[in-house]
Amino acid sequence: MAEDSATEGGPTARRLVLGGQLRRLREAKGISREDAGYAIRGSGSKISRLELGRVGFKERDVVDLLTLYGVTDEAEQESFLGLVRRSNEPGWWHRFNDLMPSWFQDYVGLEESASRIQTYEIQFVPGLLQTEKYARAVATQGRPEFPDDEVARRVRLRMQRQKLFTRPKPPRLWAVIDESVLYRPIGGQEVLREQIEHLLEATTMSAVSLQVLPFDVGRSGAEGPFTLLRFAQPEIPDIVYLEHLCGALYLDKPEDIEVHSAALHRLTTDALTPEDTRKTLKAALNRSS
Repeated sequence: MAEDSATEGGPTARRLVLGGQLRRLREAKGISREDAGYAIRGSGSKISRLELGRVGFKERDVVDLLTLYGVTDEAEQESFLGLVRRSNEPGWWHRFNDLMPSWFQDYVGLEESASRIQTYEIQFVPGLLQTEKYARAVATQGRPEFPDDEVARRVRLRMQRQKLFTRPKPPRLWAVIDESVLYRPIGGQEVLREQIEHLLEATTMSAVSLQVLPFDVGRSGAEGPFTLLRFAQPEIPDIVYLEHLCGALYLDKPEDIEVHSAALHRLTTDALTPEDTRKTLKAALNRSS
């Protein structure tokens, strides 16, 4: 059944699974993207966006594609259409769409669906580990024009993302942060102290692994922050997320995944062990008291 591999995860995962299944059906029939696009009154680039899960699906288009690919059994088509309907359901983050650029909406959906999140941060505590006060300080830093109600909603969005860890099967988070993060007083010393205490608590969670990359380590294979998302569904490729001032990049080519996986391996090797990271966090608390 088309839905079987997408029973877990949110609408973004279902869209990616559906796109992957349609791509395999098309390739098995030796049909080009251009010919498939013509069948749904579109183009090859539209088929590419659909297969990559970048856009939502219309039931009419999916029926036409399935017919073109030789999937004509009504029950099997209905299985696909059920997945279409579920993939088009709005995620919980939909009510925050006015605050988020489209490229970040995609990330929140992917994060929601991931089974493993590996991240490297050099300036801030990773969003999934931020306290409410720290998140507020980050949200307002350099943005005095943000009204209070908008700031409050941005903080709620970040706190809502952290509910991933309250699920019966939470994703595994493996975070490496530069030691400088523990010295940068985002929001002031009291906010930073509370944040470090929160990081210490996070290290006791079975779903979280935290490592600090110490000052005395030079370049460790990564020039900037990035996140690698992995998924339980075999149809969804690993995805690297790279954010910049004007948007973000999503990389899923095997060669890109290999480069960033190797960088993460070097980072986790060069960083302090989880136990030594706890000692470093405790030392940082003692300094701030």
